[in-house]
Amino acid sequence: MNIPYLKTIAITLLLSGCATTPPSNTDNVCDIFEEKSGWYKDASKASKKWGGSIPTIMAFMHQESRFVHDARPQRGTFLWIFPGSRPSNALGYSQALNGTWDDYKSKTGNSGASRKNFGDAADFIAWYNSNTVKQTNIKPWDNKALYLAYHDGPGGYNRGTYKNKQWLINVSQGVADNAWRYRKQLEVCEAKLIRDSKFLWFF
Repeated sequence: MNIPYLKTIAITLLLSGCATTPPSNTDNVCDIFEEKSGWYKDASKASKKWGGSIPTIMAFMHQESRFVHDARPQRGTFLWIFPGSRPSNALGYSQALNGTWDDYKSKTGNSGASRKNFGDAADFIAWYNSNTVKQTNIKPWDNKALYLAYHDGPGGYNRGTYKNKQWLINVSQGVADNAWRYRKQLEVCEAKLIRDSKFLWFF
């Protein structure tokens, strides 16, 4: 067996997953993880660390950014022609706000975290949802409620700020449906993803 050759293949596959282009098929979590080497390991690590599920992390990221690493909220317009300001300073895979991201870095000790890094964003989402569960009566598997709190904050959720936002309720149901679909897909491919992940990091 040519070990140097295998190392070259492994490194090439790993680097291909670091590309900043979004996955080709964002509707299938197995395709996402097959295309983006290293993403499964990052999502799995975040899931084990904070207790959230991989499908939940991926469904939230799908909704927030469609896996675009430098996503920002769309600008408004000024006088119907000129670009206006953005509605918020949300950025990256998780669309975390500046203040919330700073809070995450401070409380987790992950001072070098970047919102444009998939692994950091996955860790943030799992961390945020873990805090939400602690601060609300939401169950860890209730993805619809978790997303409502992700958008309005745990405090806003407890105050029921989402109740007059039918559009947000609809979006949160879509996130929950997507998490369920990702879970069913992952049941088919996860064993292979685990094997592939171990193979890559062996070298």
